[in-house]
Amino acid sequence: MASNQLEPWLLENGNLKGLSKEIRHGRTAHNMSSSSLRKKSDLKLISKVPCSLLRRFLANLQEVILGTKLSVLFPAIPLAIVAQCFGFGRPWIFALSLLGLTPLAERVSFLTEQIAYYTGPTVGGLLNATCGNATEMIIAIFALGQGKIEVVKYSLLGSILSNLLLVLGTSLFCGGIANLGREQKYDRRQADVNSSLLLLALLCHLLPMLFRYAGASAADLSTVDSSLHLSRASSIVMLIAYVAYLVFQLWTHRQLFEAEEEDDNAVSEEAAVIGFWSGFAWLIGMTVVIALLSEYVVQTIEDASDSWGLSVSFLSIILLPIVGNAAEHAGAIIFAFKNKLDITLGVALGSATQIAMFVVPLCVIVAWIIGIKMDLNFNLLETGSLALAIIATAFTLQDGTSHYMKGFVLLLCYLVIGACFFVSKTPLHHGNSINFGSAPKATETLFGSA
Repeated sequence: MASNQLEPWLLENGNLKGLSKEIRHGRTAHNMSSSSLRKKSDLKLISKVPCSLLRRFLANLQEVILGTKLSVLFPAIPLAIVAQCFGFGRPWIFALSLLGLTPLAERVSFLTEQIAYYTGPTVGGLLNATCGNATEMIIAIFALGQGKIEVVKYSLLGSILSNLLLVLGTSLFCGGIANLGREQKYDRRQADVNSSLLLLALLCHLLPMLFRYAGASAADLSTVDSSLHLSRASSIVMLIAYVAYLVFQLWTHRQLFEAEEEDDNAVSEEAAVIGFWSGFAWLIGMTVVIALLSEYVVQTIEDASDSWGLSVSFLSIILLPIVGNAAEHAGAIIFAFKNKLDITLGVALGSATQIAMFVVPLCVIVAWIIGIKMDLNFNLLETGSLALAIIATAFTLQDGTSHYMKGFVLLLCYLVIGACFFVSKTPLHHGNSINFGSAPKATETLFGSA
């Protein structure tokens, strides 16, 4: 009875039960992982509110704000704003902003899924591809605007490393422990596509660094300019490859990337819980709040580094991705427990691919447009960590089966890399000014003279 009363004003565009099977099955692994943290809302009390406009607003508020298990973290958002306005300790602003970003990232995924009910799987997939890593993208843009190129590089590198090693490693380890009596299998085809794209991204990162090394001196302006031009050209190639990947994922080979539903009965009962325009308005509002908190994070990260005695590289590469994507990471681990590794791989590899092939080159192009010289040279230590993470992940996923030992090894790799950046005290503004020296001198230093 209550559901019949709610349906006309919750579903502003009409009844959605007539949606085609294609649309209902068009959910991505990213959406599925986030859905594991949602909880059903009891709207019986709200249905008794006499004013239809107020009733609709309260219902949307219930679904968007209280419809997640992470709703307890929402108070961190106003606390961060108050702390900023009244000049509280800047490390506190940094910590509260990070906590506030956690539920916002999960809610953006929820809202894109709600909008996809009206637009269909293709447009919904494009929207998810754009907003799937909105937090990282917005933080990177604000950091670029303030000229903090190192923070941009560190945060994006950290997102890739955390997805490939921490999320995937934890998921495979926990899934293997929870399913000791069963062999865990997954579709290798999706993993192969993502691994190929990640290797292409690695090549685009390696060449500018090697090009500068071959130029013998980082102070050589012609070498620096050539490396920058190479980075911009490589970024355009990466964006073209990402567009081709979207065509492959959403049109020609969609069946490889569609997430498995837990049961067909649940599919037939699915319907949007908020209207199209309500979802669109909430999505814009969430994006504005993410932008505000991202600005706080960028402004206060150096103060937090000084106060806590941790390097900016450690905060950006390790802490920022873990907290910012905690909801998505938790969802991936939950599905690994359920022996649904295709969804787990879709989350970890899909997110890493999106960062490497879309967000990173987009930042280079945006920096080019606004007159900032950002290249793809992430320096030797960072690029080496990225290379080892991609290679280790590719080897781990090559046979289509999984056990806890594979996840354990990936976790150990992440632990070692995290320890490396923990002890690293590289100044924030060192940029790319590392002088490798001439090739013969570097060789002599490493291996000794003959």
